[in-house]
Amino acid sequence: MPRIAILLTVFNGRTWLQQQLESILSQVGVRVHVFISVDVSTDGSEAFVDNLAIADLRLTILPHGRKFGEAASNFFRLLNEVSFDDFDYIGFADQDDIWLPDKLNQAHLKLTETGADGYASDITAFWPSRRRVLIKKSQPQKEWDFLFQSGGAGCTIVMSSSLACAIQAYVREHRDEIKKVWLHDWFCYAFARAKGYKWFIHDYSSMMYRQHVDNQVGANSGWRAILHRARKVVNGWGFRQSIIMARTMGLENNPFVKRWVNGQRTGLIYLAFKAHSCRRCFRDQIFFSLSCLILAVTGI
Repeated sequence: MPRIAILLTVFNGRTWLQQQLESILSQVGVRVHVFISVDVSTDGSEAFVDNLAIADLRLTILPHGRKFGEAASNFFRLLNEVSFDDFDYIGFADQDDIWLPDKLNQAHLKLTETGADGYASDITAFWPSRRRVLIKKSQPQKEWDFLFQSGGAGCTIVMSSSLACAIQAYVREHRDEIKKVWLHDWFCYAFARAKGYKWFIHDYSSMMYRQHVDNQVGANSGWRAILHRARKVVNGWGFRQSIIMARTMGLENNPFVKRWVNGQRTGLIYLAFKAHSCRRCFRDQIFFSLSCLILAVTGI
């Protein structure tokens, strides 16, 4: 059976951790080992995971006491410090979801079948009210989508050890650049595509994606998500991240990237008419095009 290292970050997650870890450790057809990094918490998460690790040798807890403030820095800590030598694949996990029993085996089968090095899938968001919504991530990939969006929800990502080791080496060598990156999953997808690795997005919902008031990102569903995205458009956050991603990948001199990477208004207008190459979902292409035109007027 394939050996899979799961990198899990925790921050005040004791409420959901037990159920999440049970769903991870119950995966069929694979051998799993979970590496956990806890951002300094106030709900006893550190002691909770320490006690779990005493009872289950498939859990390794990184030393406590570090304050990250957001999930990406914590995930980059795991990418930097965990050894991948004994594993076939490396995946990410959030603290509050529920995985279907064959989530990782499906990833293994598809990676083997397609020859890809990176994998992600659709997800099903669910709320305390029992509402459920399928979140599609598996639209056909576009030429430049990796500079403007992730390759799927981070909690569904599974990577070959070769891709993960290449990312790890980059993270260790470019610490200052990595500090500017806000989304680790987007970074891994961008790295894979920019460096010529194949990525597969599965039209299969592999997990239940819990929605609650403490979600750092959450599902793009409903009017709250629309307002959240609109605010990021107005303040230019998303586009600044795209610029950071392009420069981090060394693509600033690519003819396509060079037209907009300095944030010039003409470049934003150019991008507005290239939305079909920058986003996978048709709805998002329209939103992207409008966003570029708004920023061309307001400036970044």
